[in-house]
Amino acid sequence: MQRLLDSYRAIPADATVRLAKPTSNLFRTRTRRDAPGLDTSGLTGVIAVDRTNRTADVQGMCSFETLVAATLPYGLSPLVVPQLKTITVGGAVTGLGIESASFRNGLPHESVVEMDILTGAGEIVTASRDEHQELFRAFPNSYGTLGYSTRLRIELEPVQPFVELRHLRFDRLPDLVETMERIVSSGSYRGRPVDYLDGVVFGAGESYLCLGMQTSAPGPVSDYTGRAIYYRSIRQRGEDRLTIHDYLWRWDTDWFWCSRAFGAQHPVVRRLWPRRYRRSSVYWELIGYDQRFGIADRIEAFRGRPPRERVVQDIEVPIEHAAEFLDWFLREVPIEPVWLCPLRLRDPAGWPLYPLAAGHTYVNIGFWSSVPAADTPGAANRRIEQKVSDLNGHKSLYSDAFYDRDEFDRLYGGDTYKTVKKTYDPETRLLDLYAKAVQRR
Repeated sequence: MQRLLDSYRAIPADATVRLAKPTSNLFRTRTRRDAPGLDTSGLTGVIAVDRTNRTADVQGMCSFETLVAATLPYGLSPLVVPQLKTITVGGAVTGLGIESASFRNGLPHESVVEMDILTGAGEIVTASRDEHQELFRAFPNSYGTLGYSTRLRIELEPVQPFVELRHLRFDRLPDLVETMERIVSSGSYRGRPVDYLDGVVFGAGESYLCLGMQTSAPGPVSDYTGRAIYYRSIRQRGEDRLTIHDYLWRWDTDWFWCSRAFGAQHPVVRRLWPRRYRRSSVYWELIGYDQRFGIADRIEAFRGRPPRERVVQDIEVPIEHAAEFLDWFLREVPIEPVWLCPLRLRDPAGWPLYPLAAGHTYVNIGFWSSVPAADTPGAANRRIEQKVSDLNGHKSLYSDAFYDRDEFDRLYGGDTYKTVKKTYDPETRLLDLYAKAVQRR
């Protein structure tokens, strides 16, 4: 902690305070800076696991991979475990995270009991539902512009050692959405409790819901960390079975399906690619090189092809509009596959910087690829933003955004944000949210 505070004080008063960290799960590009950042090197661990109260105290830069490794031996898991191992607990709370337990457990920040936050004023305050409530409520989706969490106490839940999977195929998207809504409302499918729920759309005529049911019954399990690829198995197997550990990280080995962009799904390459390097952190490093040196654009130019626009987004729309959005997207922005994940907020008070309606079901729709670039920069992403707004949805801010200031403030709690920002970062030592998310400074 002292290193963190010392590094804050070492940053010149007229310089913007930023984190100095080797990894990031953001797809936004920003201007490279040579100025020193906050030293978070001592904030990467699990402080304690409380088996009785089912909570864990963790440091802000602790990855979910590290946290899960500490809790599973006790038969416990975080309520929401974002699917990529390198996502940090603090990052998932100040940003947004989601996964297949979100239809019953909400978003990662909703499991936070309390957190210590280094504010823009250089003070560490403890925020909870009872203390510094305005900061506690505004912290999710603030992306480090109100402060950085140094310690978090989060809720845990008991888990069984195995997860049985059932893959339901649909030929029509409205049928998938209707079944998803029934499962979310009842928490079950054909009388059996469902613990995890997500889905994949391979095309308008082929989509799947993936149901996960915890079990303690021993039996054979699949392994998708080697040659077999998880997302392909959804189309090939109606039923499957994984350890709870492998279920939580089932998407990480191939970064959902994005490892194909690096050739990692080619049978020959896969045999030669060491298993320990088949993970999201390695793919992030490759993306970092591409962003730094424009490798993909250079390859396209060498092949005589036009440049491409990156379309890497997660959006939420009310479930009643999910089929409409998917139909429009598959027609207008033909990227496949697409990931689906239903969610309902746990906390009826809501979260002002990402104002989803409490008690209502939303569907997170994730799509991560590129399309041929138009003459107008960001044309495809701008169209997506408009469609999401038309359907009363929201878009996560981890990637490119193109909103004007007025629309951004309307969608992301502008008035509340400005009030909390003035209180906890009065000298504007941290970036403004609009500057960070849209202007990418």
